[in-house]
Amino acid sequence: MAFATVVLELDRWHAAGRTADFWWRDDDAVAAGPALDRLSALARRAGVPLALAVIPANLDDSLGAGEGQYVLQHGYAHANHAGPDEKKCELAANRPADAVLDELCRGRAILERRFGARFLNVLVPPWNRIAAPLAARLGEAGYTGLSTWKARPAAVPLSGLVQVNCHADPVNWRGGRGYLGDQAFALQIADHLAARREGRADPGEPTGILSHHLAMDEATWGGLERLLELLAGHPAARARDAASLFGPDPSDAT
Repeated sequence: MAFATVVLELDRWHAAGRTADFWWRDDDAVAAGPALDRLSALARRAGVPLALAVIPANLDDSLGAGEGQYVLQHGYAHANHAGPDEKKCELAANRPADAVLDELCRGRAILERRFGARFLNVLVPPWNRIAAPLAARLGEAGYTGLSTWKARPAAVPLSGLVQVNCHADPVNWRGGRGYLGDQAFALQIADHLAARREGRADPGEPTGILSHHLAMDEATWGGLERLLELLAGHPAARARDAASLFGPDPSDAT
């Protein structure tokens, strides 16, 4: 059975009388198109809210937020500023912090004007990386949320900044960018759920599913659809929208 490990873990949550929250973030949105239409249709069929991480500097006039969708800020231009021997990073430490924060704030203003109440004041760093000195100043720059990759160290790592991450990605980025496969994708989900249930990870952090609508092949689309349908139909799983996780009350995400 596809995703049997996820079903087994959710059954354990159900037997314990607990609910496993999850959420869905899709990165690199810039314009409307067939892939984004397909993603939105999948979200509607599965009944799972979608958070779009939008690149403000590359924003096309065609992009809108559909019903039940919220917009997060995906850096500024998704440009790599890391050194030659470093992993890709737009929000790197080798640029003046004031200049980077000013760039981010300009990007945020673009998204606020375009999406209004559908925009949440949440930063999603490109490549899920941000230099620690910059992260420490996000609150100062007016951000209230941060979303990266893997289990969060704390629900509120910095004063006034709620962090809710993603933990499972169906794309095999290191192996040709095809589908990771049901077993490996399921293991990412099940591992985080088990860590939450057993107290090895923050039990209050919803398990985050990360997708990239512009980078997925047919097998990846199929795996994502099977997972979302499974989660939507299991009594122990509950889909959360981004607004409920990054709302004005940080306790919403704990």
